[in-house]
Amino acid sequence: MPSLSASTLGHLLGDWRDTGSALRALAERIRLLLLDGRITSGTRLPAERELAAVLALSRTTVAAAYAHLRETGYVTSVRGSGSVIALPAVTPPGDARPAHVEIDLTRAALPAATTVLDLSRQAVEDLPRYLSGVGYDLVGLPELRTQLALRYTARGLATRPDEVLVTLGAQHAVGLLARALTSPGDRVLVESPGYPHALDAVRAVGGRPVAVPVAPTTATSPGGWDQESLEEAFARTRPALGYLMPGFHNPTGSVMPAAQRRRVCELARRYGTRLVVDETTNDLAIDGEVPPPFPSDVIHVGSAAKTLWGGLRIGWIRADAATVRRLAERRSPWELGTPVLDQLVVARALPDLDAVLAARGVELRARRDALLSEVGDRLPEWELPVVPGGLALWVHLGRALSSPLAVAARRYGVHVTAGPRFGVDGAFERYLRLPFGADPETLREAVARLAHAWNDVRATAPSPSPFAVLV
Repeated sequence: MPSLSASTLGHLLGDWRDTGSALRALAERIRLLLLDGRITSGTRLPAERELAAVLALSRTTVAAAYAHLRETGYVTSVRGSGSVIALPAVTPPGDARPAHVEIDLTRAALPAATTVLDLSRQAVEDLPRYLSGVGYDLVGLPELRTQLALRYTARGLATRPDEVLVTLGAQHAVGLLARALTSPGDRVLVESPGYPHALDAVRAVGGRPVAVPVAPTTATSPGGWDQESLEEAFARTRPALGYLMPGFHNPTGSVMPAAQRRRVCELARRYGTRLVVDETTNDLAIDGEVPPPFPSDVIHVGSAAKTLWGGLRIGWIRADAATVRRLAERRSPWELGTPVLDQLVVARALPDLDAVLAARGVELRARRDALLSEVGDRLPEWELPVVPGGLALWVHLGRALSSPLAVAARRYGVHVTAGPRFGVDGAFERYLRLPFGADPETLREAVARLAHAWNDVRATAPSPSPFAVLV
């Protein structure tokens, strides 16, 4: 059973206090850490006395916070194991939900493309010729690898089928790369804010994240990757692996300029860093062009989840043939292959993917613009980014209230992920990620509810320090 030390939990909690009840504020923040995935379900919490010492609280207050979590179904007492936090199987008693339909904005994703159903029917017709085999496929069906190779080649990156490995989605691909290309203690260059599951994958293999800031583009700032930090991170730490999402970055929506891409490649070669670029959101252009691929010595990760449908658990890795063979050998023994039918659907989709992407761009523009308009009208104090593509807005709240807002929003039936989930060290309390994958009407309703939650949070939050902007 995993366990949390008092010091680690104290770090994750960050600035959790507000002007209300300390025990409720502490309980709500611990619950948010669980709901956001920053604490794993089934984790043993630190002893009350130890946590009280770290947080400079009385043991009575911590015990009361644990008791509140226990009453609401989030903590159980296990003999010999203390207090264990876990997601309840049902809505816990005393945690009443609103009568209206809940809105989940924790996932940056779209419903299935309109072509998925027809493609699935066609794929079923292709299936009989595979039924005589055992169905365990560790590298990918030849036709899917061929179609992916053709697509990379058409984009300007000459690719052979043996330079493609099919995976169980992009997240599986990133985890496999972290396992195969790093050793415990290796430095890994990552973005901050960045894709949370990539950070999780790095930590899971004992990697030491080296964070490089990425800022959203706004009306007053160009945003993007901080070049000085990139230069310094490579020179100082010589990372074994570098993970970047340079095309419509999650969560900021930034696009890395061509000159900076060339410089990053130069730095990676100089310092012996294997560079991985995650192109999961790369094809989701709204206003601009789809960014081109990196050179052939850079590992590319892609996925069908954001463009076609998250229910198609198909991702891929484009690398040199030797690396592909190495990765196939390093697949875990419990990964017996990638679903054949899903692969056939994606193989059918790729020849006409550009038409799907054009339709997705129109769809995303309507959703993004609806969200921007509604936030601008109802929450004018929030600073909105300029987002030319991707699936989310990285909104600056103006005050360090992202986690309290995420808690309050749940009371209004809106689920959002607080800013610190996207940071390496619990930063970004002033930011909130707002995906725009839902339909415009749902997004407008979500913002209306968020405005109520924001008013509640501001009413109970302490006044900001006049020096807060300097901190």
